[in-house]
Amino acid sequence: MRIVLALGGNALQSDTKDKSSESQLKTCKETAKSVVDLIEEGHEVSIVHGNGPQVGQIVATVETAYKANKENTLFPFDVCGAFSQGYIGYHLQNAISEELEKRHIDRSVDTVITQVIVDKNDPGFNNPTKPIGSFYSAEEAKSLTEEKGYVMKEDAGRGYRRVVPSPRPIDIVEKNVIKAMIKENFIIIACGGGGIPVVRDGNEVKGVAAVIDKDFAAEKLAEILDADMLLILTTVNNVCINFNKPNQRQLSVVRVEEADKYIKEGQFAPGSMLPKVEACKKFVQFKEGKTAIIASLNSAKLAIQGESGTRFVR
Repeated sequence: MRIVLALGGNALQSDTKDKSSESQLKTCKETAKSVVDLIEEGHEVSIVHGNGPQVGQIVATVETAYKANKENTLFPFDVCGAFSQGYIGYHLQNAISEELEKRHIDRSVDTVITQVIVDKNDPGFNNPTKPIGSFYSAEEAKSLTEEKGYVMKEDAGRGYRRVVPSPRPIDIVEKNVIKAMIKENFIIIACGGGGIPVVRDGNEVKGVAAVIDKDFAAEKLAEILDADMLLILTTVNNVCINFNKPNQRQLSVVRVEEADKYIKEGQFAPGSMLPKVEACKKFVQFKEGKTAIIASLNSAKLAIQGESGTRFVR
């Protein structure tokens, strides 16, 4: 089975307090076991990962250096996203390669630094909402707006932060490279952090300051690869309605019309479960016979076997 696997933040950094490189590598080695379980079963797996904490750390480090000395380079956000793809991909591909070797599976793993095309007229550009990087004083925020054109918003009384838009992906620049590598039996890590957002300008593609949700990027990759399954791995075993209420209920199978009903009722948190549900719904509508599942990282194998997770059907 051809599977596109979307890894949530817990697959990269399980200790929310320790955001060090060492902690990430340790978590990646645990994550690799679940990934290789699927490969060992004979599935063809391509991997998409998030980058929320990591790109935030990179941006904050760059901004701190800039605050200290204005001669330091304030790298643009798309470049910081590329940094995070290389950093996380390096850890994941080495961890997966190590686990494959332990099990005597002869496969190669590689990371593709991936640009994802968005529409420059996407409505998300009219309402930047994704906070990134450091906190600033009102005076510093005003200066960055004037000097760099940043959109700065006050964040819960803690200061001002830069916010960027979150447009939807429409295509992947490196899709032919990814397809060719998969044909040669490579295990591919692509669209990291949702991909580097770019817009077409004539014959050029230009990076933009934005964040593409990794679940939507994974869904787009699954369409392009004509995958059989989109598997989104997170911290919970099932999607729930009435979450954290006395009448909370786990969902095992969700039809598209049921998903629409729950979305309309506001059952899923916008920055958390909602994009996962919407990505799954979009993938099963893409073509007859497609399956999408949301499950916990530790239950990936069981989810494919239908023994865990929430399965979306057309």
